[in-house]
Parts: sequence; C-alpha cells; structure tokens
Amino acid sequence: MTVFILIALAVALLFIVGKYSQKGQAPGLVNGSLSRCSAKPNCVCSEHIDDVGHYIEPVTNIQNREMDRMPKVVSIIQSMNGVLQGEKDNYIAATFTSSIFGFVDDFEIRIDPNEGVLHFRSASRVGYGDGGVNRKRVELFKRLYRKEIEEANKSLNQTASPPVR
Repeated sequence: MTVFILIALAVALLFIVGKYSQKGQAPGLVNGSLSRCSAKPNCVCSEHIDDVGHYIEPVTNIQNREMDRMPKVVSIIQSMNGVLQGEKDNYIAATFTSSIFGFVDDFEIRIDPNEGVLHFRSASRVGYGDGGVNRKRVELFKRLYRKEIEEANKSLNQTASPPVR
C-alpha cells in the first residue's frame, strides 16, 4: 500500500511540474544572440561554441534564396508538433509539449543572413535532465530542413534546365 501511495504522489508531482512548465516563455535574444544554457544538461545551443556541454552545430552555408523560404522553417516546426509562439525579424520562438505530463520545452531559431547560418536553442523549462530530447529535436529539425532545401533545389534545377531532346 505504501508503494502505491508513493507512486501516486510521484505521478501527481510530475503532473504539477508539467503544469508549472506551461507558464513562462523562451528567453529570447540577448544582445542579438540566443541565450546561453544554464548549467543543467537539459539545453542545447549553437550560438556559444565555448559551452562544450551544450553546444550543437548550427546549419551553415545558407544561400540567399533559402532566406526566402523562412515560412518553411515555421512549417517544419509545426510538422514536428511544435507551436509557434513568436516571430520577429530573424528570430522564431516555438514550444514543444510532452504528451503525458505536459512538460514544455522552448525551441528558438535565430537566422543570421550575413553569415548564412541558422542558430538553435532548445531547452526544457523545468527539471534537470531531458534524456537528450532537446538535442534530438534540433537534429531532427536540421534533417528535415536539409531535406526540404534539397528538394526545393532539385525542383529549381529541373525547371531551370531546358528539356533534352
């Protein structure tokens, strides 16, 4: 009976913490860059290469014509079940919510058109660890983004070249 009560309390606590994580918002930009991760291992960020434990590679070598496809970035986030929270200039904020306990993670993208880079920050709002979920989310986004660009470029190349006779 005691074990059952302890399990019930633990589950109730997880629901409470999940509900608590629904309050708040992404940290946003600080001096034009994505915020640094805290010391907790529940965050990844591509802006701060000196933060080895939290660093993740950005998407580089973005061509100018890819910048015109930024609505596709929002579409990819939504296809991953993310919810757009804000979009301003070259910054996008979204949230992802876990299905069982409702934990909210912030997902941010900063587009640097001068350097041709997409920077990412993905972090849990509460808790300590994340089981690598935020890193996996950014890697999935990057795969989907590259696939989308590759398909668009293929389509562009097919329409740009005359048919062979």
